Amino acid sequence: MLVSIYPFVSAFVIGPQKPKMTNSMTKKFYMQTDLESISHLKTMVGNTPLRKCSFLSLRYHTNVFVKEEFHNNPGMSSKDRPALFMLEDAIRGKKIKKDGIFVEASSGNTGVSIALLAKRLGYRSKIFISGKTSVEKTDLLKSIGACVEICENSNGLEDPHSTQSRAQAFVDENPDAYFTNQYYNPQNLHAHYQTTGPEIWEQTGGQVTHFVAGIGTGGTISGVGKYLKEKNSTVSVWGVEPRGSVLAGFLETGKLPGGKVSFDCIDGIGRNFIPGSFDPRFVDNIFQVDLEGTRATAHEYTGKTGFLPGFSSAAVLAAMDRHISTMNLNYLHTLVLLFPDHGSRYLSKLYTPNKSTLTA
Repeated sequence: MLVSIYPFVSAFVIGPQKPKMTNSMTKKFYMQTDLESISHLKTMVGNTPLRKCSFLSLRYHTNVFVKEEFHNNPGMSSKDRPALFMLEDAIRGKKIKKDGIFVEASSGNTGVSIALLAKRLGYRSKIFISGKTSVEKTDLLKSIGACVEICENSNGLEDPHSTQSRAQAFVDENPDAYFTNQYYNPQNLHAHYQTTGPEIWEQTGGQVTHFVAGIGTGGTISGVGKYLKEKNSTVSVWGVEPRGSVLAGFLETGKLPGGKVSFDCIDGIGRNFIPGSFDPRFVDNIFQVDLEGTRATAHEYTGKTGFLPGFSSAAVLAAMDRHISTMNLNYLHTLVLLFPDHGSRYLSKLYTPNKSTLTA
């Protein structure tokens, strides 16, 4: 046993020496700090407000509430929820090395969430986006520090030029990279089943009768729909997609159309393939809207309320306006509309005058 002849410094010379950290100990240390950081991030993501919209409630003679996902979430969109769940799953499952690269194919918001949260956890990010992604989202990704690669389209893994195929190819060639793959990652649906659905149920006191959201990957509507229908099977779950997208037809017939698919370009929603994150068992109907109607509705809503809805939020509003006669709503119903982000991310695409109709 070591004995110090200087009692006032004994704390520095008596006792076991600090062991040298082995590789396995280092990995365990980083895993622990990562999970602690994730636990902290979970307190920052979700718990977004639900507000009654007087303008829409009076207009449609029912009770319309807006789930404002641009509030509270650090990335200012609903995509923070699945992004955090996918990152946690990868880290807990040791699917990525410390300082590795998280990779995603995104129309923008999921990419922003992945990049932002990955950076907070000490990881890098590489985001593949299509050339139709808004300038605001692209600039935001770069400002966060993500490596951004622009692709021809987001038409799924079957197209070698798509965001999804390019992302997969990058991961195949880089062992330090992990593809979160929101289109097929079960954590996408799970995140909304675990968080968004319960929040809506609690915030409405279990009185929600209808839930309406745009469909891109399908994770939001499937996760929320699953939870709400488990609580009350009579809740109606309605999706919204652009004119020409394939999900409405697939929900009705179980089949995809033949030939080339072209749909109106509304950021974040619409597909020419069926994502694995979309579960039609929890969706009752899908309404289609056109680009010009969506843009007109966004401008009208801004003029009436002073609020700038995001692109897919405007599509939800357009669906209400166009299809209200088939919705059979009354003053006893409680509708929840999901607004996943804010219109400030689409100033160049949605709020600039004289934009021509584009297709994807």
